[in-house]
Amino acid sequence: MDSQGSETLQVRCCIVGGGPAGMMLGFLLARAGVEVLVLEKHADFLRDFRGDTIHPSTLEVMHELGLLEEFLKRPHQKVQLVRVQIEDTLLTLADFSHMPTYCKFVALMPQWDFLNFLAEQGRRFPTFRLRMQAEATDLIRDGRRITGVRVKAPDGDLEVRADLVVGADGRRSIIREKAGLAVTDLGAPMDVLWMRLPRQSTDPAQLLGRVAAGRMLVMIDRESYWQCAFVIPKGAFEEIRQRGLESFREIIVELAPFLKDRVAELQDWDDIKLLTVAVDRLNEWSKPGLLCIGDAAHAMSPIGGIGINLAIQDAVATANILASPLRSGLVGEQELAKVQKRRELPTRLMQGLQILVQNRLIRHVLSGGAIKPPWIMRLIDRWPILRRIPARLIGLGIRPEHVR
Repeated sequence: MDSQGSETLQVRCCIVGGGPAGMMLGFLLARAGVEVLVLEKHADFLRDFRGDTIHPSTLEVMHELGLLEEFLKRPHQKVQLVRVQIEDTLLTLADFSHMPTYCKFVALMPQWDFLNFLAEQGRRFPTFRLRMQAEATDLIRDGRRITGVRVKAPDGDLEVRADLVVGADGRRSIIREKAGLAVTDLGAPMDVLWMRLPRQSTDPAQLLGRVAAGRMLVMIDRESYWQCAFVIPKGAFEEIRQRGLESFREIIVELAPFLKDRVAELQDWDDIKLLTVAVDRLNEWSKPGLLCIGDAAHAMSPIGGIGINLAIQDAVATANILASPLRSGLVGEQELAKVQKRRELPTRLMQGLQILVQNRLIRHVLSGGAIKPPWIMRLIDRWPILRRIPARLIGLGIRPEHVR
């Protein structure tokens, strides 16, 4: 304790944010013998309406770590095909069964189960610590170098002194804000409304997107319920609310008629969560003593559900590059820059693809224009071998990382 009663800790690496990037990096660094502390501002991981897709690239990492068999004992569903219905036309756009990975599917698993699993595995190592209800509020500096984090916790303020601070605290990152890192906003024409609706055994049994003029609904099969994402024009939520909940239910039924007997489960607007979509990236991911990864470095669109898996790839690359320097002492600016150099191209390319889909398809759909399946989608649907291309982009991404 210092003279004013606040607790002070000293660690090699302090990771702010217990999401996929932060928890995976914490586990990997502890596994490599680095003393690491992960700070998570919430009391638990039980937050709904988060991305639940575990792609083949992440499953491959779990396989390389020798954790896959234990991991897949957790309840999950397997998806091998991605289908979308545009007006009355059903198209198959991706087939994961030919992936060059151990697991040839996307696993659907609540994110809290994934994070709890990583926490359990991390606690096997004496160098791993996870502190819940610990909210980072500011950075500690020594000249140009960032040397730690100020933390608010229920049992009193905390100062964490660290050789390296990693910001993995998402698209609203307090770390990148306090560090003054410049952000480039790439824009997004839509927001997303998340909701749950009961699923029945007679419902379609695949990941399914439904598109009509002015409307787009993504439905993720979670066995007992559908996790639904209704895409709306940017900033249009208040207008939709003013039209009333009954009007919103009718729109859902028009897109997915088999839900007619269940939309009444949406009893008030509290049952519908707004996700404000952002696509951005930092110009520089690091400063002396500080690195940002995952959504804190590059917020992704929900298109393809690739954000979580890109964050995991960041964590693997960071551990591969920085574990050895962290064990021996301070990490220099050149080592930190290597992480951005390694991960920036895959990030830029995937964001570019997402923006292309936003501008060419989603913006047109939301404007209410006439909808016909684009020729490239018709071609992929007609020739099954072509379905391997989007499957690889979604499932593996560009420059997948492997555990050293």
